[in-house]
Amino acid sequence: MHSDNFDISTYFKRINYTGPAAADTATLHALMRHQLFAVPFENLDVQAGKMVSLVPEEIVDKILHQGRGGYCYEVNGLFAMALAALGISWRFVAARPMFYPARRPKTHMAVVAEVEGRQWLCDLGFGSYGIRAPMALDMLDVDIGQDFDTFRLTRHARGEYLLQAKVEGAWANQYGFDLSVQEWVDFIPANYLNSTHPDAIFVQKRVIVQHHPEGRQILLGNMLKTITANGTKTQQLAEEDIAEVLRTHFALTVA
Repeated sequence: MHSDNFDISTYFKRINYTGPAAADTATLHALMRHQLFAVPFENLDVQAGKMVSLVPEEIVDKILHQGRGGYCYEVNGLFAMALAALGISWRFVAARPMFYPARRPKTHMAVVAEVEGRQWLCDLGFGSYGIRAPMALDMLDVDIGQDFDTFRLTRHARGEYLLQAKVEGAWANQYGFDLSVQEWVDFIPANYLNSTHPDAIFVQKRVIVQHHPEGRQILLGNMLKTITANGTKTQQLAEEDIAEVLRTHFALTVA
């Protein structure tokens, strides 16, 4: 993953990172956490009737220079650029979302990084129940607490990895994936579907998620959710209040 206008120092500034820049496990964890807490998951371009661009330079400009976020291809693509700049090996993987009532194609993108002899699932673009730190692929069937959330990786009958999250006390499947290498171009059809298909949730409604150390805030349509270890608060917003909420809660400005 390469972009002519990607600069690692600009990336560090965007994600508020001032730590070491090394090709090691600690840096991998720190970068994912900092980007997750600084860059929102958002589909404002889709809601504006635009096709989400997969041109790497346009992703860099959007997130690093315009102060925007993005959905999985954009935020995970940017993360891959940072890993490449630091000399950390990585690959894109295609994942099948599994929380829908019907079977879905592999439309989600995640990143598997390899550092210090271990492989780590990294994902900054899965919305509400996305992981909050890298997960080691050799830690199977182990409950992993990340802040107030709990996740685990297992293998299902077809031999693929399965990411699960504990939701209201029960394990809920999030997505399945294998380690077959995906090229950037392989995600163009999935991006087209998510940007344009009337059944895609990103086309149907506004989806904004901002993670932070104490929890996450989610704007789904006109419903604002604040989720912390103490519970969930919801607020129904009027359409005229959306722009102000995007600015104050998600640091986003709608043109």
